[in-house]
Amino acid sequence: MLINTIMRSSIILFLIALSGCAVNPVTGESDFVLMSEDEEISIGRQNHAKIIQQYGLYENPALQEYVQKVGDKLAAKSHRSNLIFRFTVLDSHEINAFALPGGYIYITRGLLAYLSNEAELAAVLGHEIGHVTARHAVRQQSTAAATGLLAAVLASQAGFNGAGDLLNTIGTALVRGYGRDNELESDRLGAEYLAKTGYDPLAMIEVIKVLKNQEIYDKALAKKEGREPNAYHGVFATHPENDKRLQEVIGRAKQLQTQSSRNNNNRVSFLRNLEGVVFGEGEKQGIVRGNKFYHHELNIKLDLPRNWRIKNQANSIIAIAPGNKGLLQISAADINKRITPKQFLKQRLKLSNLKHGESFQSNSLRGYTAVSSVSRTVYGTRLMRFVVIYKNNTAWIFQGLAKDKNAPYQFDAEIINTARSFRSLTSAERNKAKPRRIHIITAKKDTRFAKLAKESQLGPNAEAQLRLLNKLYPEGEPTVGTPLKIIQ
Repeated sequence: MLINTIMRSSIILFLIALSGCAVNPVTGESDFVLMSEDEEISIGRQNHAKIIQQYGLYENPALQEYVQKVGDKLAAKSHRSNLIFRFTVLDSHEINAFALPGGYIYITRGLLAYLSNEAELAAVLGHEIGHVTARHAVRQQSTAAATGLLAAVLASQAGFNGAGDLLNTIGTALVRGYGRDNELESDRLGAEYLAKTGYDPLAMIEVIKVLKNQEIYDKALAKKEGREPNAYHGVFATHPENDKRLQEVIGRAKQLQTQSSRNNNNRVSFLRNLEGVVFGEGEKQGIVRGNKFYHHELNIKLDLPRNWRIKNQANSIIAIAPGNKGLLQISAADINKRITPKQFLKQRLKLSNLKHGESFQSNSLRGYTAVSSVSRTVYGTRLMRFVVIYKNNTAWIFQGLAKDKNAPYQFDAEIINTARSFRSLTSAERNKAKPRRIHIITAKKDTRFAKLAKESQLGPNAEAQLRLLNKLYPEGEPTVGTPLKIIQ
């Protein structure tokens, strides 16, 4: 045990020595970090391409330039103005914003849609700049690395691997997510940068209200759909108006505010740049309308099971049965070799235990279907239905299963029917494969969300979505003469 104590102390002293020269740009105090600023920038640079590959760059140069311009003003007033910050709009309908080390900051068009003015955009970017200036990701990584190193030494001294696994798990739990204190620090820093740049720091609270209303809406929707709700901002259990700590940190920034900046939200400029932005799925992801999926670029259309919840992801479509009782996933892969659909199942998908196999045809396209026992599904080991359909040089893979182990074929008909519906688009369907876009109108005396919802084709939750888009959730109605976001 004495050796363990000495080793532990030596490692801690070594790590402290490494971090002694690292000064936190925000506090001016010594920070525990295990990488230089150049290494931090390198991590951001290397992962930037991966982020673009995963989400896609939103192809709107004017909007990209506008967001960069707003971000540049904030970054110039930050604690790390020596960095060149890069602000990127991602082609994703997710409601999200995040930062990589070294000054790479991202906001999705999905989040942009729910903001109301330039000050709120600045608040989102300022919050993410705060994560970079305070080096939250770097400090998190350093803590994880140190925990892993200490665990490895203790495990080797103990003579077994279990201690290492246990301590690594504990370390991961300790540093997972930025946590409430770091998020509050980023809100404080973002509000400070807002005030110094001429925006109202209270825009930070307005953004958190937007995210909190999204959370409230999604909880109600998740209960109806029988799923777990999504989390936004994640660390505020109460509404921001009732959060005393949040009010305090934003309040401090108001002392830096000038009289001329109190109404400087640049709403007209923001809405002008938001006009025509894609809402929901884009052409590159394919479009879901009700239970039908259209993809203009890939020239495909299919009918998904009715009343199933659809998740249109970057590389697949997932349909979830009511009550989470079954799943269907649809994906695509290059064929590469001249093999049959049956051989594709065996060679490419590595399925050696095919049962009830037979040839399959969908609108003149050839394929093959079979069932196979698959371990480690979300439900455990289950029988899974596979269908592979060839279209040109692409294999389309349908795989579905039931949660109930005693009823493996419960959703077999839905899976087969979805695969049979797979075909090329007709000329009339090509218009349906185009995305919806945001348009700005002026509210009139008779403008009501119920009427706008019917015209939007947003589906059964259109009215709630339109209220969320216009910060009038849950029961507000438009005021005559005000700008209003609609979806067409």
